[in-house]
Amino acid sequence: MNILLVYAHPEPQSLNGSLRDFIVDRLQGNGHSVQVSDLYAMGWKAVLDADDSLDGAIGERFHPERDSRHAFENGRQSPDIAAEQDKLRWADVVILQFPLWWFSMPAILKGWVERVYAYGFAYGVGEHSDRHWGDRYGEGTMAGKRAMLVVTTGGWESHYAARGINGPIDDLLFPIQHGTLYYPGFDVLPPFLLYRSGRMDEARYRQVSAELAARLDTLETTAPIPFRRQNHGDYEIPACTLREDIAPGVDGFAAHLRTTGEDDKAEADAGTAVATAA
Repeated sequence: MNILLVYAHPEPQSLNGSLRDFIVDRLQGNGHSVQVSDLYAMGWKAVLDADDSLDGAIGERFHPERDSRHAFENGRQSPDIAAEQDKLRWADVVILQFPLWWFSMPAILKGWVERVYAYGFAYGVGEHSDRHWGDRYGEGTMAGKRAMLVVTTGGWESHYAARGINGPIDDLLFPIQHGTLYYPGFDVLPPFLLYRSGRMDEARYRQVSAELAARLDTLETTAPIPFRRQNHGDYEIPACTLREDIAPGVDGFAAHLRTTGEDDKAEADAGTAVATAA
């Protein structure tokens, strides 16, 4: 497979730097082709502005959506943006690796998303009508590709548990996994999480490396997070809200995940439809 690792940590000799090297070595050892976008080493420009287009603002003032669309559709994007988009087209799997800083990704990685996810490339794609609200959330440019987060955090695992003080880790990562990755079509694998990153000795590093290796070895077969697809019946279009009979009584992020029972029912309904057609 072709695998793109987008890496965001400023110190090469950090724990993240060591894990980055381990990831690359493991993937290449398994026969995969790997590219690394090391954002700090690249001096990545994190700020989205008029300079992202070779033409600058095309109107009297900079309009992020309009100018992004113009640059993308007319081949006028900044070369660094176009290069990262080419890497995404090339990749079968994308791994975002970063430390959890202030409950999200580092600013440089957020800036990579904002600039590379141009209008027409990652959003603003597909038909928008009363029956189909764009190719997104399970559809889109990245459909058929897989993605996974590798995240380190200094806090204890209990701090990010269901009743932990920091909030559940699945909730904290939802905007990244569902919004940044699933939105343009990636199948999102469960994240690889490393807690208490400041408490690392050789024995624990060996254990962490073995656990990470197991995840890297199964990138092709690991079941993705069962996010609901927007245009496949669960949501009212164009309101994009869940139908009343879907996940009744469930609100928030959890409502946007299919349950095992729903998957079983969907398979049974599909089997009945096939038998009826026959």
